[in-house]
Amino acid sequence: MPPIVLTPLEAAASVRAGAVLVVDMRKSEAFAQGHVPGAVRLDYAALVREDPPVGGLLPDDAVLSALFSSLGLEPGQPVLAYDDDGNGRASRLIWTLHAIGHVGGHADAAILDGGFAAWCDAGQRVEHDARPIAPSRYAAHASGEALADRAWLLAHLEDPGVVLLDTRSAREYSGQDVRAARGGHIPGALHFDWLRAMDAEHHRRLWPRERLLAELAALGVTPQREVVTYCQTHHRSSHTYVVLRSLGFERVRGYPGAWSDWGNQPDTPVTVGDQP
Repeated sequence: MPPIVLTPLEAAASVRAGAVLVVDMRKSEAFAQGHVPGAVRLDYAALVREDPPVGGLLPDDAVLSALFSSLGLEPGQPVLAYDDDGNGRASRLIWTLHAIGHVGGHADAAILDGGFAAWCDAGQRVEHDARPIAPSRYAAHASGEALADRAWLLAHLEDPGVVLLDTRSAREYSGQDVRAARGGHIPGALHFDWLRAMDAEHHRRLWPRERLLAELAALGVTPQREVVTYCQTHHRSSHTYVVLRSLGFERVRGYPGAWSDWGNQPDTPVTVGDQP
């Protein structure tokens, strides 16, 4: 499995080697003040579809084809993504590339551990001018292997081989913080706040592999089980998706729309409280 998280030094080597598409998912003002050499900027809003009250949905194939063509992405081209807010936005891009089958074979896609701050802290070169983009003709096709929708979840709620991982805050999980028509969590879902995976004092870089595996195993989340991550709109849970893949979990899905979809339905089962 190709690495899905790169240290600043590993990322710098990849950039120097060429061919990698570097995607900066920060605001335009931040991008103009400096970015990884050769990076193109992508607005997070272009990567998701909104259907109020549901947010964070996967755009259709035509929209994604046009988007990735505008970035100049070629089939099989490696991708490196980063942002400046914990890499949730960058991880959503990586998950999307998995969802459309871009990753596989000789292609890989990774986040820059610690984002742009870690890149700068490591003394890596920064570029200020935006380079012209040569559009490509990219054809995106959602494959479904990295996806779980509401119907899929309803069909697997009693499946002992599947574990649901709720990556929202504890108050959202328990139903105290209500951000949809109903609060709470999907029955049986385990709670793992996405921030638990990051070292807040070191640019939100990931904790060591052994620590993350131990914390997840204590919850009952192991590589032998298929894992579905979700949050409010599959922003935070995209990061957890990347974390799990970096730890060697091979069967991981993300739930686009997430709680904004599940919690706004009148008849989906909901559990309120601190327990699964």
